[in-house]
Amino acid sequence: MTINQIQDEIIEEFAGFEDWMDKYAYLIELGNELEGLDAEYQTDDNLIKGCQSKVWFKAELNEGKVKLAANSDAIIVKGIAALLVRVFDNQSPESIVNSDLHFIDEIGLKQHLSPTRSNGLVSMVKQIKMYGIAFQHLNK
Repeated sequence: MTINQIQDEIIEEFAGFEDWMDKYAYLIELGNELEGLDAEYQTDDNLIKGCQSKVWFKAELNEGKVKLAANSDAIIVKGIAALLVRVFDNQSPESIVNSDLHFIDEIGLKQHLSPTRSNGLVSMVKQIKMYGIAFQHLNK
């Protein structure tokens, strides 16, 4: 599935909820389903800077595709990380770098986050794009 197809799927899922309390509950559920990240990878090197909560992302290149894993100590942030992992996991570095994340605005996520969480979301996306850029050079 392409990044845009996954985003459209997420938009459709969130459209099924009436209010933001239900959407938050769904984010928490997604966070609880996230496989997480082994404690050995929850290091300062994998910590996303700019987040109020602690959130870690680990990325590796495997057969030309970026494999992502994440974890957070905050339940809503873990749900956001789960969405980003779902969108970007198993995609090519080029697809990640060139992606336009329209689902964030379309589901209203950014408007319903506190400013610090919103900054954290931007930091997470920026880090994933940086992984894509770094892996593009390895993929050649």
